[in-house]
Amino acid sequence: MIQFTAGLFAGVARRFSKAVGTVVALLVLGAGQPVQAVAEISTIDSLKNRIRNLVLEKKYSQAAGLSNELGNMYNQRYGYNKYTVDAYFNALTYYNLAGDSTGYYGEHLAIGDYYSKDYFMQPHARKYLHKALQYFRRKQNMPKVIECRLALANIAQKNEGFSRALLTDLRETERLSEQYRQPYFQAYAQNLLASTYSQMKRPDSAYYFAHRSLALARGVNVNWLIALNHFYLGLVEQFRNRPEAALREYEQSYQLARQENNIAMLRELARHSATSYAQMGDHKKAYEASLKNVDFTNQFYYSEQTKSIRLQELDSQIKTLAVEKQLAEEQSYHQHVLNVTLIIISVISVICAVGLVYLRRQQKLISHQQAVIAQQQIRQLELKSLRAMIEGQEGERSRIARDLHDGLGIQLSRIKLFVEAHQEQLPRSVKDPLNQFLDEACTETRLISNNLRPYALSSFGLVPALEDLVQKLNLVNQTRLTLEHYGDLPPLNDEATVMIYRVVQELLNNALKHARAQNVAVQIMTNDEAILISVDDDGQGGDFTGNDHRGNDRRGNGIANIHSRVAYLGGQVEWHSESGKGTSVMISLPTDKLDKNDSV
Repeated sequence: MIQFTAGLFAGVARRFSKAVGTVVALLVLGAGQPVQAVAEISTIDSLKNRIRNLVLEKKYSQAAGLSNELGNMYNQRYGYNKYTVDAYFNALTYYNLAGDSTGYYGEHLAIGDYYSKDYFMQPHARKYLHKALQYFRRKQNMPKVIECRLALANIAQKNEGFSRALLTDLRETERLSEQYRQPYFQAYAQNLLASTYSQMKRPDSAYYFAHRSLALARGVNVNWLIALNHFYLGLVEQFRNRPEAALREYEQSYQLARQENNIAMLRELARHSATSYAQMGDHKKAYEASLKNVDFTNQFYYSEQTKSIRLQELDSQIKTLAVEKQLAEEQSYHQHVLNVTLIIISVISVICAVGLVYLRRQQKLISHQQAVIAQQQIRQLELKSLRAMIEGQEGERSRIARDLHDGLGIQLSRIKLFVEAHQEQLPRSVKDPLNQFLDEACTETRLISNNLRPYALSSFGLVPALEDLVQKLNLVNQTRLTLEHYGDLPPLNDEATVMIYRVVQELLNNALKHARAQNVAVQIMTNDEAILISVDDDGQGGDFTGNDHRGNDRRGNGIANIHSRVAYLGGQVEWHSESGKGTSVMISLPTDKLDKNDSV
């Protein structure tokens, strides 16, 4: 067996303690009861029809219960998805119509559990869970209190890491679970204890609680919890420098996660499997596992389902503000009618008439101010939503790029240096192909890492990064790309630099993939007021005006992303294209919103 250096073993220990805190909220569906089979309803369509009929009959309590089961069924089939969230919110509405407070706050608990899977939704998850906890404490419903405490501890562990208070709270929750005979919650509490001790770098304690939790989880037949405990046991084996044993545990967890369609768990399993394969010296499988990690990450963070869930809660806030605006307008209208009536009645009194007119004007001004404030709040929420999505994308790209460069890239470089140092001991028939394979693997790793987070962008700035991009694209494409810039760019903040780079990168990719151009020219011009960017090609052209005769968007996600990023920076983009005469794209960005001392 290959003996690893002390530095590699220390890196495994750091990843062991760090990984557990980031996994819990993503892997766990929540502290809710396991998915119950709907024995009398065989398909989702039949269940939806049953709910529709119950609503028409105004049997809201039954409709709420079936909506909750529908959400569980969607989750079981599709994993983390917006249809489950929609079903839970429908159940929340039906419980409210039925006047069932227990069911209503129980649905708060279910929504909070589900939101806790996504880092960006965890503030909203806390809000729902705290409401549920306050209600069930008042009603002294201890099983639900235990469930709320576990869900909140799960979020706190991910965001705050280890603390004595958290450890004490988990031990108390485990004791309450045993006292009230709740084996499912006891298994979950032990699982969180295993995670906490892992962060404390106490593998023996983590191994003890993971084994206890695994036994209880098998007893209540909860697959996601069984899979999660196998994952923690694998982390312990990896920490102990036993990669073969770790991979066996990961494989058992992988099978269950695949059955549950849990993309978040599959992503973490791929990442840690790559580390174990690297410890064993099987760098081909380590590379394959790293690529799987990238694929699962894209499926989870960049899927329309995940984005829809993140935006849904913000959309509900926007709708609430819109309702408040409508109520304010209705109140203003009724007040207007009342004022007119008072003026007609009090027409003989000039003083009263003047007072009523003044009051009327003041009320109109207040109503207008309220409407303006509501519109500003809606715009701020939309910008916050877009910023959260973009920051999540760039942050995940940067993390994956660092993992590839600092992990797999270093290991491949060490192997290459080792082969070069001992190449005289190898036959030529083995040495040449081996060197070729290692060069190809190193090149591929650098290309993936650089595409996710260009080194030149963070080290040298926007223009050098674009020059590097154009140079590399010229090496692998027959199309001739050129870059020209006039004037000195003002100091740009990091957010603006990344967004401008991504916009130009997307335009170049579109020209190379779809335009069939022979030449592509990029020009950057700067003056005191704006930055002008033009991308011109001599390709086949196209229609970028909007929708076709069926109402479908011709532009696609790439062009939509360009428009949203430019609008976010306060700029404008214009497309000029004719069939067979190429395409010209002109972007104008105001410099006062891109300054390094300002935040967009």
